[in-house]
Amino acid sequence: MSTRTILITGGAGFIGSHVVRLFVNKYPGYTIVNLDKLTYAGNLANLIDIEHAPNYRFVKGDICDSGFLKNLFSEFPFDGIIHLAAESHVDRSISNPMEFIMTNVLGTVHLLNEARHAWKADFSGKRFYHISTDEVYGSLGTEGYFTEESRYDPHSPYSASKASSDHLVRAYHDTYGLPTLISNCSNNYGSYHFPEKLIPLAINNIRTNKPVPVYGNGENIRDWLFVEDHARAIDLLYHKGKNGETYNIGGHNEWKNIDLIRLLCKIMDRKLGRPDGTSAALITFVKDRAGHDLRYAIDSGKLQKELGWQPSLQFEEGLEKTVDWYLGHQDWVDGVTSGEYQYYYQQQYEQR
Repeated sequence: MSTRTILITGGAGFIGSHVVRLFVNKYPGYTIVNLDKLTYAGNLANLIDIEHAPNYRFVKGDICDSGFLKNLFSEFPFDGIIHLAAESHVDRSISNPMEFIMTNVLGTVHLLNEARHAWKADFSGKRFYHISTDEVYGSLGTEGYFTEESRYDPHSPYSASKASSDHLVRAYHDTYGLPTLISNCSNNYGSYHFPEKLIPLAINNIRTNKPVPVYGNGENIRDWLFVEDHARAIDLLYHKGKNGETYNIGGHNEWKNIDLIRLLCKIMDRKLGRPDGTSAALITFVKDRAGHDLRYAIDSGKLQKELGWQPSLQFEEGLEKTVDWYLGHQDWVDGVTSGEYQYYYQQQYEQR
């Protein structure tokens, strides 16, 4: 049985918890160390089902604390790092850009430095896998797709901070020979998503008969990727991707925000036994986000051609599964919608 020790940063977050769960269950010979600061979006309730697994360890800590990281790398002989820890909400980056610079840029550099020093230039069997976003590419018009060769053109403090971290990961590969790999994904959806993001926010608000906020006129387009499909792609890339390469991961599911919300309203009416149109009446257009990119769309052809990955679900099926999960896990939703979140929500979504 293969044995490895892998550090997964941000493993109590939305995407991270799915990756941790997959690796813990699929690779019993691995030791999976989950490092998370447990800020508002990090929640150990996301991992209750595997928290006592013999090959799982949780460590609370901050990737911006170099002394802490040095001790962690001394304690565990890491063979690999899957770096998901990041501030990721665009609206929060507009309100507090420095927090995003600290975590997404400086935190990534601290991790790169510790990996380089711990591995001491003996990089055989090692890998630093950095998870990024399609937002680093900026905005598309009505046609075309982001590829691995697309020019970086970030428009928000969030996407600029992720673009910076991508460049630093590549620089450590080119300068020091660090075995790095980067993937850029489209919008994820699924279970355990913090309810400030579009889909879980809408589900929760429809359930409680609150306004469903939609930025601008709802014409912005996003490509939606089921989070479990993303976790499968991360597993595949960690084990079989090529060092120094970038891979794009998309769901092949482009939707205008307003069309997505209308579909979600229909599903919720059916699930809740309400007359058709009840939930759609809650749609409320709010002041548009500053620097709001029009369209994102990912070409995953490289990943499909080289490693055979394909998304497993069409969006309608994935959305049904997501709605079922949230309606069946109201205790989890109630547990994460804290007073701080409620204050933020009120400040952010002023009606137009």
